[in-house]
Amino acid sequence: MGLTTALNTSLNGLALNETTIDVIGNNIANAGTTGFKASRVLFSTQLSRTLSFGSKPTDTSGGTNPRQIGLGALTATIIPDFTPGSISASTSPSDLAIQGDGFFIVNSSDGQVYTRNGNFRLDSSDKLSTSQGNRVLGYTVDSDFNLITTGLSEISIPLGSLHLAQQSSKLTLGGALSPQGALATRGTLQTSNVLVDSTNTPIASAAALLTTVRNQGAPATPLYTAGDVLKFTPQKGGRQVEAKSLTVTATTTVQDLMTFFDNTLGLQGPPQFTAVPTDADGIDVGATLVGGAIQIKGNRGIVNDFDIAVGTLTNNGSVIPLSFSPNANRADGESTVTTFTLYDSLGTPLTVRMSAVMETQSSNNTTFRYFLESADQAGADVVIGNSTVTFDNVGRVTAQPSNQFSLSRTGTAAVDPMLFSVDLSQISGISATGSNLNLTNQDGTSPGTLTSYVIDEQGNINGAFDNGIIRSLGQVVLARFTNPAGLLQNGYDNFREGISSGLPQIAPPGEFGTGTIRSGSIELSNTDIGRNLVDLIVASTNYRGNARVISSVDQLVNELLALGR
Repeated sequence: MGLTTALNTSLNGLALNETTIDVIGNNIANAGTTGFKASRVLFSTQLSRTLSFGSKPTDTSGGTNPRQIGLGALTATIIPDFTPGSISASTSPSDLAIQGDGFFIVNSSDGQVYTRNGNFRLDSSDKLSTSQGNRVLGYTVDSDFNLITTGLSEISIPLGSLHLAQQSSKLTLGGALSPQGALATRGTLQTSNVLVDSTNTPIASAAALLTTVRNQGAPATPLYTAGDVLKFTPQKGGRQVEAKSLTVTATTTVQDLMTFFDNTLGLQGPPQFTAVPTDADGIDVGATLVGGAIQIKGNRGIVNDFDIAVGTLTNNGSVIPLSFSPNANRADGESTVTTFTLYDSLGTPLTVRMSAVMETQSSNNTTFRYFLESADQAGADVVIGNSTVTFDNVGRVTAQPSNQFSLSRTGTAAVDPMLFSVDLSQISGISATGSNLNLTNQDGTSPGTLTSYVIDEQGNINGAFDNGIIRSLGQVVLARFTNPAGLLQNGYDNFREGISSGLPQIAPPGEFGTGTIRSGSIELSNTDIGRNLVDLIVASTNYRGNARVISSVDQLVNELLALGR
């Protein structure tokens, strides 16, 4: 009976060492597998055959110990080693390595599985995927690029197919406004020739129909007829302003014509802008009808001086015989002008003209009023608005009363109105070379295409567009298990939840012990070739030892059988 037991015990020993060699072979075979975790086998003793329980000590005897013969060993457990492998740099930004205890979460045909293999790629649908096509799960973003953290979704990085523009919302101006120049006291005043009706009487009301007015001295010929398309191209600040057009109808009035002049010249005054001061002559900025003539008063400042010459107003290319006589007083005062480009929500460029005029001065401060206008805003009026900036007696900005403006985008697909603020805090009130302004920064851009991306340590995917915009495209999240050794291997470097693994704790990298992420890197196998080769020698020796026991038992059995011959 003892020989039979020895045979079974040694046979069991052969099987155990075969298991060890099998595990070691798997470790060595996966020494080059990304993210592979090696395993090791632990044995435990089986039940023993008890020959004697022993005896307790007496007054004359020390007692005896139990006599037991072991019945061999069994495989107690095969433990995967989840210690991190070495990190190796790669050339792909989609390759990710975890420094910590977490697992990537991927969607497979078997449901949600987990892996340490971060050798990812973008598939044909712009989804972040494994080499087997399983898609990586994480947090995605909404239409405003805000993270959606209420659930996991497939991460998309649409290189080359995602386009984005950014609306200008904040402008920063630089430069200097000199307090050494002359104070602005008046704006340009120009008056047209007298307009009369068919009886050669000067028109008394701006409500007169435009198709009935005539030049004084030529009452037989109306200046305008229905269907005329008027084009107005005056000079302002020595430069021709953007042309505007007005189509004459049977109901178009002289007031409509004056509003047309006002809008094209970008005049800013009462009643819309009550803060703009009135000149000493008592004439408000804008176009008015005086004695049958159209009188146009401009804003102060040399850069706001305007000129309406013959030929400035045309009808389908033909000169309209409406002339303006310049007043002896032209716009005066220290002033400067600059133009810059803003962008609406669709990335459409909009040219804005900004002028600044020295409005008041005292012993302790100087105030400049600045005007904004753009021919690119929707509608006939180029006016955006105006405000002031005040400097103290050492040239520092002390007040910016109102610095938010609205630019109309009615009739376009862009956000309307377009709101933006103007920051003048960096402008100096001291200058040795006169006044000058320049745009130093604005946060809008023209349309751009997603061209690249990076993934940071917290798993945030930041997309870079070729217009300079950076936007969040999502976040890679990780899962952590209380007992990762309890996970079930699912093939292709994947694991599934096991009975003893516990539930996954899902969190962004860097939280709850999940570890951080290194982009452009991969985690190598943690197989220790040297240790495994030593373990292989030990297992082979043990295997041979068990085989030798079986061989010895065979010889003894043969000897026993020989006794009967």
